Amino acid sequence: VQLVESGGGLVQAGGSLRLSCAASGNIFSSNAMGWYRQTPGKEREAVAALISRSSTYYADSVKGRFTISRDNAKNTLYLQMNSLKPEDTAMYYCAAWNTDYVPRGGGPDYWGQGTQVTVSS
Repeated sequence: VQLVESGGGLVQAGGSLRLSCAASGNIFSSNAMGWYRQTPGKEREAVAALISRSSTYYADSVKGRFTISRDNAKNTLYLQMNSLKPEDTAMYYCAAWNTDYVPRGGGPDYWGQGTQVTVSS
C-alpha cells in the first residue's frame, strides 16, 4: 500500500487549501482512511477520518472548517480546509487501515510521507 499526499503549502490566515492523498496497492473504497497532523515536539493527532462506511470523525479544533471526503473512482482521499488558522500549521499525514472501520485504540496500518501546511497570520 502506498499513500502519497499533495496540496500542502503556504496560505494566509482565513484562506483555504485542499489536501489530496492518492492511494495505491491493496486499498479499497471501503478501507477506513483519515488525516493526522503533527508539529515539532508534539504527538501526531487525528484531524479527520472516515471511521466506518457511514461515520466520520473530526477533531474539535477543526469541526465546521475541515471536510474529509473520498473519490473512490480515483482512489483518492481529500481534506478540504477552510478558514485556516496559524495553529493549523503542521505536517499533515494521510493514513489508512486494513479494515473498513477504525478499531478502538488502534492506530493506522499505513502512512503517507506527509505534506506541510503553513498558515501565516
